[in-house]
Amino acid sequence: MSVIQEYRVAGMTCGHCQAAVTNEVSAISGVTQVVVDLQPEGTSTVTVTSDTEIGPDQVKAAVAEAGYELVG
Repeated sequence: MSVIQEYRVAGMTCGHCQAAVTNEVSAISGVTQVVVDLQPEGTSTVTVTSDTEIGPDQVKAAVAEAGYELVG
């Protein structure tokens, strides 16, 4: 069974930002898909699909490694 979690990310403004977050979050063990709904003028949504529930701290660390931060 897949687990789908959504996170809000601030600061992403372009395709490079989107790719950086996608690559870092995809590297988390168990993640099977990452979809970024880029909102250059606001807060973007990152949807993470995984085999098991991924802790928000793992996602927060991956997003921070890409240079952005979770909000909300």
